[in-house]
Amino acid sequence: MNKDIVWHEHAIDKAARAEQKGHKAFLLWFTGLSGSGKSTIAGALEQELFRRGVHTYLLDGDNVRHGLCKGLGFSTEDRQENLRRVGEAAKLMVDAGLVVLAAFVSPYRADRDAIRALFPQGEFVEVFVDTPLAECEQRDPKGLYKKARAGEIKHFTGIDDPYEAPAQPEVHIHNHGRSVDEAVAELLTQLQARGLLSV
Repeated sequence: MNKDIVWHEHAIDKAARAEQKGHKAFLLWFTGLSGSGKSTIAGALEQELFRRGVHTYLLDGDNVRHGLCKGLGFSTEDRQENLRRVGEAAKLMVDAGLVVLAAFVSPYRADRDAIRALFPQGEFVEVFVDTPLAECEQRDPKGLYKKARAGEIKHFTGIDDPYEAPAQPEVHIHNHGRSVDEAVAELLTQLQARGLLSV
């Protein structure tokens, strides 16, 4: 970091913004295999939070690669940089008083832990959407598993690259044989129990 770059403190802080909005600000980090249901559950939860008057924003893996992370590939280094940028963007959005939902495969614990380290205790909520690989392959909403099995996509998480499941996620959603509504209800219960939601 250049020594001439100095952090500028502003008069309006995160606490003031959260008070204005009427709820706490925090990051929900959804992780799991491709096709596990991360984005679907995150989207449904955001709709319910929005309905309740909570100020939210949803960051999705594919969407950020159209702008913020445009030009990054899928090498280990590019994936790390992709998540680093998303983590920093999420930190700014939480500082703005929002409840941020981020849905990313984010296969490595070290990358997720680096994002966790950006936030004070309790503001990073890791949500492990735990769906068996066989189920994800059967769903295959984007046809990526089929391409990976055919050798058309290299280093695909769950096939020829590992997925490091969270050891102690704040929320563990077993997403096999259950509805999206049930997953959202579980998340709401967990968030209320943690004092993050009062609505």
